Amino acid sequence: MTNVLSPEPGTARPATPLATEKEAREVAEAAREQHWEQPSFVRELFEGNLRMELIHPYPQPDPADVERARPFMEKLEAFLRDNVDSDLIDRERKIPAHVIQGLKDLGAFGIKIPTEYGGLGLSQLMYTKAIGLVTSQDGSLTALLSAAQSIGVPTPLKLFGTPEQKKKYLPRLAKGAISAFALTEANVGSDPAGLATHAELSADGTHYILNGEKLWCTNGTVAELYVVMARTSGKKITAFVVERDWPGVEVVHRLHFMGLKGIENGVIRFTNVKVPVENVIWGEGKGLKLALITLNTGRLTLPASCVAGAKRCLEIVRAWTNERVQWGQAVGKHDAIAQKLGRMAAETFAMEAVSDLASLMADQGGRDIRLEAAIAKMWNTELGWRIIDDTLQIKGGRGYETADSLRLRGERPDPVERMMRDFRINLIFEGSSEIMRLFIAREAVDTHLKVAGALIDPKSTGSQKFQALLKSAGFYGLWYPKLWIPFKGWFGYGGFGPLGRHLRFVERSSRRLARTLFHCMVRFGPKLEKRQAVLGRLVEIGAELLAISAACSRAQAMLKENPTQTGPRELADVFSRQARRRVEQKFREVWANDDVATYQTARHFLDDHFLWLEAGMVRDDSRA
Repeated sequence: MTNVLSPEPGTARPATPLATEKEAREVAEAAREQHWEQPSFVRELFEGNLRMELIHPYPQPDPADVERARPFMEKLEAFLRDNVDSDLIDRERKIPAHVIQGLKDLGAFGIKIPTEYGGLGLSQLMYTKAIGLVTSQDGSLTALLSAAQSIGVPTPLKLFGTPEQKKKYLPRLAKGAISAFALTEANVGSDPAGLATHAELSADGTHYILNGEKLWCTNGTVAELYVVMARTSGKKITAFVVERDWPGVEVVHRLHFMGLKGIENGVIRFTNVKVPVENVIWGEGKGLKLALITLNTGRLTLPASCVAGAKRCLEIVRAWTNERVQWGQAVGKHDAIAQKLGRMAAETFAMEAVSDLASLMADQGGRDIRLEAAIAKMWNTELGWRIIDDTLQIKGGRGYETADSLRLRGERPDPVERMMRDFRINLIFEGSSEIMRLFIAREAVDTHLKVAGALIDPKSTGSQKFQALLKSAGFYGLWYPKLWIPFKGWFGYGGFGPLGRHLRFVERSSRRLARTLFHCMVRFGPKLEKRQAVLGRLVEIGAELLAISAACSRAQAMLKENPTQTGPRELADVFSRQARRRVEQKFREVWANDDVATYQTARHFLDDHFLWLEAGMVRDDSRA
């Protein structure tokens, strides 16, 4: 993650000017996967189709894969329990060398690397389960392992590397060579159009000369290998494998944060670094698309980590609310606390259903999971944050107090305070919640843009608009009336028992969601992309519908395995009840909202109309 350039040692050069809105949109659009070659459950939801056959019966892991992973998982759990002192890592801001070496010895840096290259060769589900185990113990270790494997060098090489690249680097990575992903710059976060780091092909065509500076590069201070994104040939963005020990690669300094105190995140500078042409991954100009495709599965570690954090919260509050007595009874029996406990348990069940579903679909193939992965990341991180917040509230002062302080007083050192600091970054890592909403919204309207995009595109010619009008009339003449027909009626999904009513709600709401999205496009036209609050609500509805469907499907699968088990159905039912209310509220707010007034107030705020609000505090003259 990155900033400014230095074309020659000791020679400063101004950063590339920020990209215009038009340029940013063009770069982002060019990086998209343009086609939907495989079905997507969420995409169908946005188009008014509930295709439960895509997720039900709920996918099951390959028993052979589970058994193959078992020895590693058992060793990993024992190692974490016996060797990782998370409070020490938080206190000293460093992961001990023996912990990193122990993880290398276990093969934890090569979980998904194929066995032919020395890795463990485990599935996406087993990888996310392993990362969940790690998260339940320490967030800094999660960042170390996830950045090294989910978005670091192994996954891009596995997906797009040449046989020679795989043979050269994957065995080294499987043995524990730490890797990092370097995209972000001081002026470049989720908008890569302003990328300033650049690589110029040498005159003899044998190598590139890389110059630039990357910011917030997780693992950057300890990595041996980097995936570096840089401009080549004008606006093209290309991915390179860069080695730490090459001349011109410099770790400028390590960065420190509110949480994840042991994370090795830094500013990395590249000054006239010679990168062989054979270290280009996939091909020149394909770097951004590579990053987005990599993140389709790379994002799945965060939802799984959130599930692990939520489970740790359940363990903490279950013990505390049973033993803590106030006003003559355990605090968990007081309705104000019980409401939180019931919601936390139900939402944890749904979070795991969403997370596991995405990982299992990635393993089984035959599905396009770009929307499922994005929603799992956005939705799980936001629910997980609320669960952490509720846990601190339930624990009260003992939640706000550090584990070290609790230990000194002889109380159980539940690390709620540390968990809250560590968790907060999840809403920002690998695409902030706001960016996820925009990404999902763009994919949700893809069909409409392909059908009628020319009608609202100012660059379209009269002929193109006319052709789009004819195409739209044919498409919408058939598609729109179907959105009013309840194909499943009021009696479908009977095989789900009492949960069937929730799926009937999803079916009705899916058609309503498609209609509402279409109505928004008609009402706002090309201005819809500016109505991000409206789009956000539509995305949130889609996320809730996915979660209800996944929770009900998972509950049915668990009941089929053990018919006497009542917990899954109860949890899926309570979650679905609450999610349905949220969906209804979001539908109302699409049209009945204060977005325009709030936006106008924000503009006035930025124009310094409300400076008087800041009176009465010690002024910070550096911000004047």
